[in-house]
Formats: sequence, structure tokens, C-alpha cells
Amino acid sequence: MKVSVIGTGYVGLVSGTCFAEIGHEVTCIDIDPKKIDMLKAGKSPIYEPGLTDLLERNIKAGRMHFSLNYDSVKNAKAIFLAVGTPSADDGRADLKYLRAAAIEVAKNLSDDAIVVIKSTVPVGTNVEIKKLITEHTKKKFHLVNNPEFLKEGSAVEDFMRPDRVIIGHQDEYAMGIMEELYAPLVRQGNPIYGMSNLSAEMSKYAANCFLATKISFINEIARLCDATNADIEEVRKGISSDKRIGGHFLYPGPGYGGSCFPKDVKALIATAEDHGIELKIVNATEEVNDEQKAYVFQKVKKYYGENLKGKVFTFWGVAFKANTDDVRETAAIAMARKLIGAGATVNIFDPVATENYLHVMKEYKECEGKITSFDNKYDALNGSDALITVTEWREFNSPDFAEIKKRLNKPVIFDGRNLYDTKKMHTEGFDYFAIGKFIK
Repeated sequence: MKVSVIGTGYVGLVSGTCFAEIGHEVTCIDIDPKKIDMLKAGKSPIYEPGLTDLLERNIKAGRMHFSLNYDSVKNAKAIFLAVGTPSADDGRADLKYLRAAAIEVAKNLSDDAIVVIKSTVPVGTNVEIKKLITEHTKKKFHLVNNPEFLKEGSAVEDFMRPDRVIIGHQDEYAMGIMEELYAPLVRQGNPIYGMSNLSAEMSKYAANCFLATKISFINEIARLCDATNADIEEVRKGISSDKRIGGHFLYPGPGYGGSCFPKDVKALIATAEDHGIELKIVNATEEVNDEQKAYVFQKVKKYYGENLKGKVFTFWGVAFKANTDDVRETAAIAMARKLIGAGATVNIFDPVATENYLHVMKEYKECEGKITSFDNKYDALNGSDALITVTEWREFNSPDFAEIKKRLNKPVIFDGRNLYDTKKMHTEGFDYFAIGKFIK
């Protein structure tokens, strides 16, 4: 099947590449010439495990193409709108990129084409986009919602082996084409759910907000463990073994970030407000997460006092999670700003996200000249007063603690990801502070 994908961000590029991998002929479209040139050369503009290999293979096989124009839409059976829907100042999803893409698609549609909204959009967006396309074409088309459920860092695997595929549709013809498109990915029996467009739009937000709520919940329980000397790792095992609860997204940390949870939580809250409803649980999820990003900093202040002038802190990891170079809404932003605001400076090491992080931190003038990056995790510790783990990269799991101790001014670790065993850290002679773990 000939497929066009509008947008080459995480969702668009992963989706397009994976569709090509299962045999479809795919053209990915973007307005950024540098991105398109990079992709034509087989290089991915984002870090995602396994993606570059798939890109190179499918470009070589002639199944994957890239373009700045919409010509491929004229021959495409399915056109995926996978452009960004970032948060506006009021928290609502900004749909300007989606609208612009829909108009360009409308101008190039063939009869009976399937236009697929892959972007995460507020409930009711399908009605607006259908009307917008109708205003710019006389061709018959079918509008489908097909929300993505990809996790950055495992997006390729998630796409190729989906837990489920959700198709919001208005007619069986469109549903049939989408089932044909996804058929190779669900041969193991994972379901394709057909539902209304409105329900599909709601399903995406409800899923992400529920997962975000699980993260905020376990972080609150971790804070209570700190206050009561219970151990969150033991508590997590105790509750996650309950099949009704499960263990996914029940790991305490510095708060969620990335491209999805923060904006989707805000967008669902805004949608509810538009309908006169207050989502008390979802509001609390966001409030707890904002507080959690400052929690490690509070531990630092408790240890050193309010004035951190002259102190140096080393971050291991600045991406919002492991296996990605995405630094959007990462806790490393808020943490650095607070430490620097209290007089400290920051050293950083991250396997892939350093460049993106330094670019973002240029927005905060108070941080100028206060952050130093390193190419080696141990070198980043030289002359530092404490190590702060921010991202759970595998290479941080089993470090040389003797080397850490040798490099630090004093053996102090603030473990924002609970990577290390408390008893071992004390045996090794570290002052060790994790999240919700018994100290002594």
C-alpha cells in the first residue's frame, strides 16, 4: 500500500519507517530541509534504538522516500497526519500545524483516500479537521483517528509489536483499509479495536493521563516512605504483585517529562474545563509532578543548607528517560536552575542528550556559564561535591564506586532514580540519599 506520513518527529518517523519495514511504500514529508536531507542520507534526526538500521535498510530497498512537498499524497491510499500538537500558553493543544498539514493534504487527495489523524488531539478535533479538508477538496475521503502508544526509547519495538491498535472511524470501508495496513503487526492475536473517532481521541488522553497518575502516585508514596522510614522498593514489590495494580510505571523518580505526559495532562485538564468539569485526580497528578521535580533539590538543601555558593554538582543523565535524547520537560532542567539559583554550578554527562540539553538551557540566562558538559561520566565528577543521578541509563547501574569516591570531593550521592542498594552504599562509605528508601 502507498502511504504518506506528514511529519518526521518521533511518531511520524517511527511509524513511517516501520510501515516500510513490513512492505508498504512510504513517503515521509516535512517542511524542514535539513531534516529531509539528513533522512535521505539514511541518518535519523532523533535518537531511537534500532531506528537508523531500519531507515538504511528500507531506503536501500526503495520502500522509503522523503520529500518537502505533498506530491506523494496524490497516489497514497493512506495519509497519516503526525505533526506536533504542542501545549499552548493556556495548556491547550496547539493545532496550527495539524490544520496546515490537513489543508495541504486536502489539495492533493485522490478519491477514497484515508486521512489518518495520528497526532494526539483533543476530543472533537476530528470534526474540525473533516470540515477543514472538505472546504479544500471535492474528493471523497475517509477520516480516521489512529492514536499512537509509543514509548520513547522503545518506540520501534512498540510499533512492531503493539499491545493494541485503536481505529476511530465512521465507516467500515475505512476500518477495512486500516486493518489491512496493520495486519502484519497483529498476527500474534493482539487486538485491533474499532470505535468512534471521539472515543479514539479520548482513549489516547485517558491512557497517558492514567500512566502519569501512576507515576505521581508512587512518587507521593515514596515521599511518605521518606517521612516514615518505610522503603519504597519494598512497598513497590508489595503492591505491584497485585494483578489489579501491576508494576508498570510504579518506579519513583524525579517526575515524568518528555513529549507526551506533560502536554497530554495539560490538554485533558483544559478539555474538561471547556466542558465545565474539574478533573481533580488529573489536576493532582500535574501538581505532584511539579513538586517532584524539586524533591531531590530539597534533599540537597537539607544536607548542605540553603546557601550552595561554590558547590559543584554532577548530573549523570539529563534526558527525561533512558534510551532517548529527548530533554523536553526533563527534571534536569528544573534541578539545574534551582541549584544554580542557590549559588552552585553543575557538571553533566549523558550518553546522547547533552547537545539537546545545552541548547535548551540557553533559554535560562541565569544558567549561562554555570553548566559544564563532559564526554566521560567519571571525568564529570572531578572536583564535584556530589553525584546526582537523573536518568536511568544502563551504564549508570553498576559503576566503579571506588572511582566515584576518588573523583568526588566527598562521597555523597543523591540518587534520583533509586539505582543503588542502600546498604551497599553505606558499606562503601557514601552519604547516600535516594527517593523513599530507608537511610539508616
